Amino acid sequence: MPPRWPREPNRKTDPEYRRLDDLINFAVHVGIYAATNSGLWFVHIIKSTQWSWLLWVNGIWFGILVLHFIYIKAIADYTSVKT
Repeated sequence: MPPRWPREPNRKTDPEYRRLDDLINFAVHVGIYAATNSGLWFVHIIKSTQWSWLLWVNGIWFGILVLHFIYIKAIADYTSVKT
């Protein structure tokens, strides 16, 4: 059974929901990163191609994920917003 939010979800006024939404968004990005890069490495190994750019793509994309994580954990302000 899926988890249920105890009240009407509103991203603008509910800081707990906003934080959860940001964490779910981050998890989706990590999943896309893992699936895409593992597929690229699989093709790289199977075809014995010389993709010199593959390591750069992995590194830059991982750096963006790290920045995204830092934003969620340290920078984002999840205080209540009054409307």
